[in-house]
Amino acid sequence: MDIFRAGSRPSSTPSPDYFTGKVRMDPVISSNPPSRVNALIVTFDPGARTAWHTHPYGQTLHILSGLCLAQSEGQDIRELRPGDTCWFAPGEKHWHGAAPDVGMAHLAIQEAKDGSAADWLEQVSDAQYTGPRIP
Repeated sequence: MDIFRAGSRPSSTPSPDYFTGKVRMDPVISSNPPSRVNALIVTFDPGARTAWHTHPYGQTLHILSGLCLAQSEGQDIRELRPGDTCWFAPGEKHWHGAAPDVGMAHLAIQEAKDGSAADWLEQVSDAQYTGPRIP
């Protein structure tokens, strides 16, 4: 058994190549092989968001606070609220982040393939970010 005490692992700031706005990541677990799971709590200031990306084995988001906006390519933006859980299938191109005027935190759970849990693509444009929403 491994126990990771609260506050024993530092927060990090992700690369601006993959995020827009102020974002903080707090690790929950990065498992050792043969396990591939990793999880982190990601906190987004209002207006902050990821770039478009995919995950080799998919991704689960569980919304902890605030208002999350999430979009899969070719679909309208969806609003997710605390307690909501969202699944992105392997290879599904998507982005997620906070609403323009409300911050958001989510638990992100994904598995790594060859050491990488995400394949990062282009930034989400302002026009895409402010597109049609489904509550």
